[in-house]
Amino acid sequence: QVQLVESGGGLVQAGGSLRLSCAASGRTFSRDVMGWFRQAPGKEREFVATISWSGDSTNYADSVKGRFTISRDNAKNTVYLQMYSLKPEDTAVYSCAAQSRGYYGSTFYSTQAHEYDYWGQGTQVTVSS
Repeated sequence: QVQLVESGGGLVQAGGSLRLSCAASGRTFSRDVMGWFRQAPGKEREFVATISWSGDSTNYADSVKGRFTISRDNAKNTVYLQMYSLKPEDTAVYSCAAQSRGYYGSTFYSTQAHEYDYWGQGTQVTVSS
């Protein structure tokens, strides 16, 4: 019954913005590293953004730096991905994930999918040209 549920996806024009949310339930994720990944048809799942449990540290894929911002609200057990200046190549299913295997410190984050333990089902983001 541990769940991560994404929302906020949809169809947007190039240059537009979108805010994705990931609501966690069944346990607290306040001490977990959180991340966003995406997968386009025919392509491998790729890292997008990650944030340490405290929010003190973040990291982004080069392709989204300066356009996407990851944040979290531990009181709400929710993580967000604010996306600006969207491009057609951003089109993908976006999934959030939680790493809950241990305590890593307030600045630790992870860019590797295999290091995550819980995954949401994803939300579709489509950017038209």
